[in-house]
Amino acid sequence: MRGVRTAMVIGGTGQIGSAAARRLAADGWSVLVAHRGRHPGDTALNDLDVTTVRLDRDDTDALLALARGHDLVLDTVAYEPKHADQLAALAGDVGSLVVISTGSVYVGREGGYLDIVTGPDDFPDYPLPLRETDPTVDNDERTYSPLKAAMERRLLAVEGLPVSILRPGAIHGPLSPALREWYFIKRALDGRRTVLLSDDGANRFSTSSTVNIAELIALCAAHPGHRVLNAVDEDAVSVAEIARAVYAALDQDVEVVGFPGPPVDGVGGTPWSVANPLLLSMAAATVQLGYRQPVPYREAVVDAVDWAVREARSAERRGEGWEEAFPTLAQRARDDRWFDYAAEDGFIAGR
Repeated sequence: MRGVRTAMVIGGTGQIGSAAARRLAADGWSVLVAHRGRHPGDTALNDLDVTTVRLDRDDTDALLALARGHDLVLDTVAYEPKHADQLAALAGDVGSLVVISTGSVYVGREGGYLDIVTGPDDFPDYPLPLRETDPTVDNDERTYSPLKAAMERRLLAVEGLPVSILRPGAIHGPLSPALREWYFIKRALDGRRTVLLSDDGANRFSTSSTVNIAELIALCAAHPGHRVLNAVDEDAVSVAEIARAVYAALDQDVEVVGFPGPPVDGVGGTPWSVANPLLLSMAAATVQLGYRQPVPYREAVVDAVDWAVREARSAERRGEGWEEAFPTLAQRARDDRWFDYAAEDGFIAGR
């Protein structure tokens, strides 16, 4: 009789790591979560067969000592080729290795990619939908997407390493540092019953629920291989649909007011507003692993909304604002003028 399967999650207190740990523990896995200790992660995991340990990612000896012998090692924070070199040493010592990459490694038809976009005029024109065999960025730039792509190539070149590389899109779920949904959550909490969207709210940028990513991780654990797979929600929701889903999660109605063309002085733009669609295909995961999306976007986003509201209200009880609860998000919101209600109202009044 086979014993309990074991998994180690590197970066296990983040959004993907926590969701994967929960999914695996629910299936009877014994899960070890390794993390830097900067935040507690999903405290509900304490009630499951999940243990935690502090780990300095740069301590290769410690990382390998913890990782060897597991049925699954999930690395949610691998970022560059040196991390691939660490993981390469696990060849022959783990049942399955799953590494989180990003959908931003893809390049458009003209060779552009997300890192170098300065505005709508140079946004990549991507094939639709993007498949795992489509070209990825390949240069020596030390920025996010080129480094992730170089990490992928390094891992795939290792013989005897059962590695599955997953490429998510705009990730959403509890513990999300990006928390794009806050763009609409805060509007709803502020009593805004109208949202103004450029391009008539039709922009599409593939989303990725952490619950759906966790399902794909579980399948890769059960079926080790040497592969690259997209990891996005199959719904391909538009920005307008995202707005309605977030408001619905808060039991509120919303009127979506769209206008043609790109944002005007920032008005109408959202975290998902892109000049051209960025949509990833899930056909390969379906064919290779029999993947079926467990939860549609409209249902999956509820957990992200609930978590965000709880965090914001906890901050209020401490006498803090939402900016203290989500500091990284707050900076982006300021830079991109997410909540310039006066400008939006003026735009609508002047139409």
